[in-house]
Order: sequence, then structure tokens, then C-alpha cells
Amino acid sequence: MTTPPYPEDLERPGLVRTGRSTFLRPVRPEDADRLVAFVGSLSRATLAYRSLGPVVRLRDDAIRRGAHVDYLNELALVALAGEEIAGVVRYVRDPAEPEHAEVTFTIRDDHQSEGFGRLLLEHIAAAARARGIRVLEADVLADNTRMINVFLGSGYRIETGPPGQIIHFEIAVDPQALAVARAERREHTAVRRSLRPLLEPRSVAVIGANRTPLTIGHEIVANLLRGGFGGSIFPVNPQAEQIAGVRAYAAIRELPEPPDLALVAVRAEAVPDVVRECAEAGVKAVVVVSTGFGETGIEGRATELELARFARASGMRLVGPNCMGVVNTTPAARLAATFSPALPTPGRVAMSSQSGPLGLAVLDFARRLRLGFSGFVSVGHAVDVSTNDLLQWWEEDPGTSVILLHVETFGNPRRFARVARRIAPRKPIVAVHPGHADSAVSSLFAQSGVIRTRGLQELFDVALLLAHQPPPPGNRVAVITNAGGPAALTVGACEASGLRVPALGEHTRQKLRSALAPQAEVSNPIDLTPMATAAHYRQALDAALADDDIDAAVVLFMPPLADKPDEVASAILDAASARPEKPVVASFLGGAGVADLLHRGDLVVPTYTFPEAAAGSLGHAAAYQAWRSTPAGVVPDLPGIDVERARSLLAECSPGPVSARITAELLASYGIAVRDTEPGPGPDAFLSVSADPVFGPVVAFGLTGDYADLMADVTYRVIPLTDRDAREMVRSLRATPLLERRGVEFAALEETVLRLSAMVEDLPEIEALELRPVLLLPLGDGVAVAHATIRLTADGTDGTGGGPS
Repeated sequence: MTTPPYPEDLERPGLVRTGRSTFLRPVRPEDADRLVAFVGSLSRATLAYRSLGPVVRLRDDAIRRGAHVDYLNELALVALAGEEIAGVVRYVRDPAEPEHAEVTFTIRDDHQSEGFGRLLLEHIAAAARARGIRVLEADVLADNTRMINVFLGSGYRIETGPPGQIIHFEIAVDPQALAVARAERREHTAVRRSLRPLLEPRSVAVIGANRTPLTIGHEIVANLLRGGFGGSIFPVNPQAEQIAGVRAYAAIRELPEPPDLALVAVRAEAVPDVVRECAEAGVKAVVVVSTGFGETGIEGRATELELARFARASGMRLVGPNCMGVVNTTPAARLAATFSPALPTPGRVAMSSQSGPLGLAVLDFARRLRLGFSGFVSVGHAVDVSTNDLLQWWEEDPGTSVILLHVETFGNPRRFARVARRIAPRKPIVAVHPGHADSAVSSLFAQSGVIRTRGLQELFDVALLLAHQPPPPGNRVAVITNAGGPAALTVGACEASGLRVPALGEHTRQKLRSALAPQAEVSNPIDLTPMATAAHYRQALDAALADDDIDAAVVLFMPPLADKPDEVASAILDAASARPEKPVVASFLGGAGVADLLHRGDLVVPTYTFPEAAAGSLGHAAAYQAWRSTPAGVVPDLPGIDVERARSLLAECSPGPVSARITAELLASYGIAVRDTEPGPGPDAFLSVSADPVFGPVVAFGLTGDYADLMADVTYRVIPLTDRDAREMVRSLRATPLLERRGVEFAALEETVLRLSAMVEDLPEIEALELRPVLLLPLGDGVAVAHATIRLTADGTDGTGGGPS
């Protein structure tokens, strides 16, 4: 008998409601003895609930058979607590109704009420859905209130049988909006609870602490002290009695209490044993700063992934490896668990960085910029704690108003999109990503409201503005200067950044003429001339910000042409404080140290060495404000979709290309007709879906011919698409003005995009799909699909196995 393939894509770290970490995976044949031990640990009450009545004894051979499944018609998932099983969920497909399956849950007594049941339901529902199962059926004793509450509180569409001693549940596993919302809320609560020992620990152990200054193990202890950490610090070194004046311990098991957080700075080969000792000691979070893992090759990557699995199964969160630590400057923490020689000043910016060495430079650079941080986490290889987790922590952190991300890889892009979309309307997220799949990354950020920058300098330029000034209400900018040349550069930079430098209204010009020297230029830019005084700057900025047709101001100052830059800076601060709703940025060209002058208490006017950076930062901020001012999109409920018909058609197909007949019928099931028709006024378009290995299904839209082939005029979005995504997608081509002149019916095109998105979301078996050409017909005739192709994947999934982080 052929052993069925083990579905590695179902291996997932998980968090229960209490914040405890676990690791979920499909059952394996070698789990037979674990299952016997698991069942043997269950109370009689739990066994009775599982078996719907009194049980005398379960045979060991029958239990062992439960470790052998085909992962398709029968599937069991186990949740691990250390090396032991904390819970099991199993479905068995009904051979008479293949879209139905019976599901059973069993949770070990000491883990009941922690949230394992709801976590296992979410995972088994997703696995069943990917395998063509639409309804999970369960029989539950009427007094098993915990399991009943799991089902009723899940948000899935539930049908129950008549009340009696046994209640029959039918759970529709298609994701309902309520189910998604409740799962996200459960996840959010669990993530925040799991991260508290990491970011707000009461005690910290440093394993590999060193007596020698300037070594990693010594500097971590020194920084904890220097940063003012208020809890207990436990250096661990068998050869030392004291480190940095703090009593040292020979081993973690000798500590007077289990620390919340442990930092591990030992050689790579010793790390697995140290992490195991941490688990045995009851540590809740581990930061591995050690190197020598994934960056060394395949074996190193396998080792770090096994570390993450072990940590999650043991109830711990893990940061790293190959990271530089964790910083939290909030009064509740005052945690500087890092070896960085530069510690950030307190502020309202939080940052996650995936590069350890880069983090050192980032903290030093931010300090020189006077950009304060509320938190900084170097996630390193991010095998467990990831950017997505940290976003959910900073989402509710009152001390954080701007979030910066240096992202090299995405653990789970769809989760990133969901979390970022939720946060971005309230807190700007600014990211830099080197991105090999640039179009997909840009699309993900655009859909999520994330500000993407081209490099670290630009990242910090934007952060400096958003940390201290509001985003502009529009894109109209006034430029105030005492030198014409820099002003011309600034105008060009503003236009390149999507900003406008409009002529000032007559009322504003009159005010300027009466206040400024006769030779001053009072249009826009406002040129105060080299003889400008601080009073001239104040009057010009007051007038510009009072103009209802101006949303922001860029102030340029050439110190060699005027005296007393401190007075000019004070005038700028005075004017900015009088109009706090409109951002002001400055460029004091050639003025070393002038940035210090533009700080007054909580009021800061960001200053840039060159005006292009000021204009670029304002451009990003204006685009962000336009994004969050636009009504949020929804995934619409489209009429005329026959999901059951589509699934029955797929049941006739084998992996690979689908016949033209079934392709047409599949599309028709989603309201997309493939038909011969007369060409439109042109040009024609195409829509395609491909499975990106990182982001899952990605939709591409463009015009056929040279527009796409030579001009690369193609837009992308990551599925699922909202109505806002579809609207922005079909209107964001550079060729959009041409389509508008030709009278293309954009609404019909948007609906086709949304139907395509719904189809691929409902049918994960679709690996690739292309509609080419899509005829863009005259207004009133909509669009027509002349030809279509579909290819099915071999495993019934979208090809992505990204974890939940």
C-alpha cells in the first residue's frame, strides 16, 4: 500500500486565546504511541464527551490506527504542548456525500478552557475547504457546553438538529464575514498576550553573558542596566560570579524564578540545548542573537525551523536567530535587551527590522536624526515572531503613532494585508523592501495602505515627517524661500512627488505685498529674497497656511545669505504652531546643526539637508492621506454565481490544462461569458491570475500588445480583491486616459475583475487563469471575453504554504 504524501503545508504555529504558543500539524504514523499516551491522560468525563456516552476502556490498537490517515478523506491535526499532544481534531469524509465530513475534537483536560478547540476548528475548516469539503458535521452531548460554545462562537454558519440529549451541528466551512472577523479578533488577542513577556517582561535572563566589555553577552547586560530596566536581571555564565555588577548564575535552572524573557548569546551548536533548558525552566519568550543558522545554508535553515517548532510547542515565543535584540522605551517596560552601542531616545516611532547588522546602523542614524523610538525589534530570520505579530502589538500601543518596517520576506502575506489594512487608517506604516517580486510587493503595499519607500534614507525622511507633523489634507503646497535656485528644484521635486504648487489667491498675495519687501515674489514659490528676516518668514508662512487652497508648506533657508538662523527657526515654529492641521517641513541648506533649532517641546518641524527629500516626504504623506480618506473597500456579494456548479465541473477535471468547454462553463458559473463578438474601438485588454510562491494568487490587468510588452503598463493586485481594489486597478494604467477617450465602460470591467477574484478565491484548485483578449466595448456594451484558459494545480491549493506569522 502506498503511503499517502504528508501535507507539510498544514504545519502551522498557533496561539490559543490565553497567548500560549503551540504547534499544529497533521498526525503521522509515528504518533501512534503519543496518541495512546494522550488518550490515557484523559479523564472519564472527557472520554464520555468524546464518545457521546460512558466508556469503559479504549483499545490501544484502535487508538494507534488513528495515526494512519490518507490526509484527504480522513485527516487529523494535533496541537502540541512540548512533546505531548494537547488536542486532536479529526474529520472523516462521508462516502455518500463527499462534500460532508464528520468532525470530532478532543482536548486534554489540563488544556481545556485555553482556546484549543476554537484554534483547531479554524485550522480543520481551512484544510477541509481546500479538500472539497463544505460541511463539517458533529454530534455533541447537550451538557458539553465548552464544545457547543466553540461552534456557536466561531462565526461560521451553523445549523443544529432538534434539542435533545445529543445536539447535531452542521458547520458550513466557507469563510463567512463573521467567522473571519471573530478569528481575526481571537488571533489579535492571542498575539498580544503572547508578546507581553517579550516586550514587557518582569525579568530577563542573559544566557552567554560575558565579563569582558564590548562582547555581545556583556553589552546586553550593560544595556539592560543603562536603559533602566526595572525588573530582575539574571546573567547566566558558569565561569563568573558577577557581570556588570550583577550576580551571575551557573545555569538557567539555578535562577531564583523563571524569567519571562531569555536572551541567548552562545555558539550556534549550543543554542538548541539552551532553548530546551529555557522551556524546562518555564521561560515564556526567547531571543536568539546567535548567528550560524539559516545564513549558513540548508542545514542551518532546518535547525532554526526546528527551534521555532520546539519553542511554539513548548509555549514560548522566539525572536531570531541572527538578530540584535528587542527595545521598548515605554515607561511600562524600559527594556534595552540589545547589544547595540546606540540606544534610541524615547519617541513615537516603532520599527521592525529583519536585518541584525542593519539594526545597529538604524539606531545610530535615528539618534543622529533626533527621531525617537517607542520600540525596536530586530526579528532576524523571523522563524517565529514576525512583522505581522509586531504590527498587532503596536496597533494598540498608545505610545506608538508611526510604524516602520524593513521587510525582506513575508511569513504570511495575506495576514500582513489584513492586519495592515486594519492599522493603516489610524497609524501610518512605512516600509522598505528589496523585493524580488516587485510588482506583487508593490500591489500588496498599495492595497494595504502601506507607504513604500525606495531605501532607508527615504524611510527615515518620511518617518521624520509623520512622527512630528500631520499628513497634509491635500496635495497643494506653498514653497517659501530666500533663494530662487533651490525653490525651482523644490517645485520640480514636488511635481515629481504628486504634489501641486498652485498660484496663491489674490487675497493671500495682497497680504504678502503689504508685509514683505517690494522686491519679494508673492506668487508661489514665495521668494523673500536674500535679505529676508525672521519676521518676513513668519509673515509669509502665516499667510500661506491661512490660504484655504494650500495644504502644506516647504520652507527653504540659505544660512549664508542671511543672519540669525535661530530667529528664522523660531519664526517657523511660531507659524507652524498656529496652524497645527497643516504640515510644515524645512530645508536649511548648508546649515549644520540647524535641525536642533526646529524643536520646541513637542513641536518639531522636520528639516532636510536638501529640498528634494522634503518634497518627497510630503508627497508620500499626501498620498497616504488620500488613501485613508477614500472609503474602505468591501468584497461584494455578486449575483449570478453558482459555486456548486463550478465545483461539480472541477470534479470532472484532472490537474493541468482545462478543456475549452469546461473553461467556458466554469467562467459562466461566475457570470463571465466567453463569446465571439465584434472587436471594440480598441485597444483590447487581458486579465490573468498566477500563483505567486510568496503572495498566492495575483491578478494582472493590462492592455494587449505594446502597452504591456514594451511599456510594462500592467497593474497587479493580490486576491481577494475589494471593490476599491478593482476600481483602482483598472484605472491605474498609464494608458487610462486613452481608455477614457475611447468610452470604455469601466464599471463592467471592474465587475469582471471582481468575479474573477471570487472564482479563484472559491476554487483554490485554479493555478493559473487568463482571459485574452478582453474586448473593451463601447459605453453601454460592457466587456466581452473572446478567449480563456485555465490550469489546475495538482494538490488542490493555491501553492502557498506560508505560516500564520
